[in-house]
Amino acid sequence: MNVINIQRLTKSFGSTQALRGINLTVRQGEVHGFIGPNGAGKSTTIRILLGILRKTSGQIALFDGDPWKDAVRLHRRLAYVPGDVTLWPDLSGGEIIDLLGRLHGGLDVSRKKQLLERFQLDPTKKSGTYSKGNRQKVALVAAFSCEAELYLLDEPTSGLDPLMEAVFQECVAEIKKAGKTVLLSSHILSEVEALCDRVSIIRQGQIVESGTMSQLRHLTRSTVNVETGTAANGLGKLYGVYDMSRKGLKYSFSVDSDAMTKVMEMLLPLGIKSLTVEPPSLEELFMRHYGDDIGEKGGAAR
Repeated sequence: MNVINIQRLTKSFGSTQALRGINLTVRQGEVHGFIGPNGAGKSTTIRILLGILRKTSGQIALFDGDPWKDAVRLHRRLAYVPGDVTLWPDLSGGEIIDLLGRLHGGLDVSRKKQLLERFQLDPTKKSGTYSKGNRQKVALVAAFSCEAELYLLDEPTSGLDPLMEAVFQECVAEIKKAGKTVLLSSHILSEVEALCDRVSIIRQGQIVESGTMSQLRHLTRSTVNVETGTAANGLGKLYGVYDMSRKGLKYSFSVDSDAMTKVMEMLLPLGIKSLTVEPPSLEELFMRHYGDDIGEKGGAAR
């Protein structure tokens, strides 16, 4: 069963076309990664799913309803965390969590208490005194305390330190185990790798790749570091081998996945003394699709 089903979705703002025929499905019980640089269309897609923006054309179904027409009914079945949380400055963190819980239809009090401890959030302080990271914690505690079926998380760990990012990942793993569904938009690519069953990559308003991690990794190369007993003459000339460097009998290079067997067949008779193979990361995949865009902007997107 698909919790989210998007077909040929477009969205225009005047003469600017933000979404250009997106196809995206999110299955029940999966964590689906949604990645791309700023301006690619991630947040626009999520806002259409929330019924905040109205589509220009295409088909979009959230559970069994239309996000624009059935927003109130559908919102009781989902929880949303944006990447930049704005809170009521004169209310405490705890008051805001309780308020958001009531708006959703109730929250699990014991779960809330546990999450406050895990995220190390003082709920008695007024939110106006909170750092960006603490504001994110308020939204995360409120979302994970609610009994939602779908979690729409748009850069949810923005501002969190690595320890709190780890707590977030534990929480996502827990709700997935409980059969919940997650659409996770993130620039933290290690986070996407660790959590997601499938990934969709969006570029300039279009989905350019979608699949499981193993399906997408064919687009990247593994890094190999090897020390051999005798010289590996001709290694750098093999099909699928790139960027080779050599120091004595130690070699470092990258290799396409479909060329790995041939590389190993050449190395084994030489007597392998040490060998490490680093699998391709989602970051490499991201850079491969967006390298030109990122270069134009003067740096890599987080």
